[in-house]
Amino acid sequence: MSQLFSPVRLGALDLPNRIVIAPMCQYSAKNGCATDWHLMHLGHMAMSGAGLLILEATGVTAEGRISPHDLGLYNNANESALARVLAGVRAYSGMPLGIQLSHAGRKASSRAPWDGGGLITDEAEGGWQTVSASAIAHGADEPPPVALDADGLAAVRDAFAEAARRADRLGLDLIEVHAAHGYLLHQFLSPLSNQRNDEYGGALDKRMRFPLEVFDAVRAAFPREKPVGMRISASDWVDGGWDIDQSVELARALDARGCDFIHVSSGGLSTAQKIPLEAGYQIPFAAQIKAQVSMPVIGVGLITEPEHAEAIIAEGHADLVALARGMLYDPRWPWHAAARLGARVSAPRQYWRCEPQAARGLFTDQADGRR
Repeated sequence: MSQLFSPVRLGALDLPNRIVIAPMCQYSAKNGCATDWHLMHLGHMAMSGAGLLILEATGVTAEGRISPHDLGLYNNANESALARVLAGVRAYSGMPLGIQLSHAGRKASSRAPWDGGGLITDEAEGGWQTVSASAIAHGADEPPPVALDADGLAAVRDAFAEAARRADRLGLDLIEVHAAHGYLLHQFLSPLSNQRNDEYGGALDKRMRFPLEVFDAVRAAFPREKPVGMRISASDWVDGGWDIDQSVELARALDARGCDFIHVSSGGLSTAQKIPLEAGYQIPFAAQIKAQVSMPVIGVGLITEPEHAEAIIAEGHADLVALARGMLYDPRWPWHAAARLGARVSAPRQYWRCEPQAARGLFTDQADGRR
């Protein structure tokens, strides 16, 4: 029996298999509001047969968005627009849906990748003043962010909690707190970006304080029966930066707080990073963390072959595997993986006639699990 297609539980949420569609920014929102693009994109992903779909990094404040075109969940208009999209997706798919709540910090106010991705410094072009743990710029040619003071920290913390309440009203099944890829919570964790001399900077426990406070605020605002987890970058890939040993300590602290899962990525904080890209290059980080915690661990990073994903689960390196770009390239990846691994996968009945001769019995009903 395929381990990749075995059921798994995150908190009280049961998933039919261990394939996660990782959050992927679409840079297609208007004033933080989801559009018809999101309806098409998320609907497409929700037909894939994966076990869980996590919506893209969603700003908890307007200033916390990565770009002016990012999804937000900070006002009623955002909530209403996303409710419309989610209703359309749920009409044809029973896939569990989560959301990644985020604040981009000093990496906010940026252009979309196809426009270069650089910081927008001109307000007339839609940019705004960014904030961070310390007044240290991300890029050498960029202006520095403003270091958050006590009031600013409280406002961000409260914004995460309010977005969590909105997520619950939307019926979302899960929240992933974004503390990876060089965004605000990662900026507090890393000594490269956090050079504060107060209770939120310096020693590891102080650098972890604000991300843990945000996790606690989200956990308190979201129903206990719904899972809350965190995505982290296990390494900055820069000497003297955030690394796997510190990540293990953060994971232990989250585990002790009742965190329901940890999603282990890496990088994104420094332009000096040197990442050795190869298939599954982040899985050793996931395995090291998994050995130290009781909560489920999601591994991610250049996982493209079903047999590789199967081995990661079967060998105990991670409890789930996440795909992002691979799902954009092949939105039916879970179907193809199930066919190769001799498993079954949910699919809408309208598509059953495409079932290959060599994989008869591949599909189950997306709505009720019956063949």
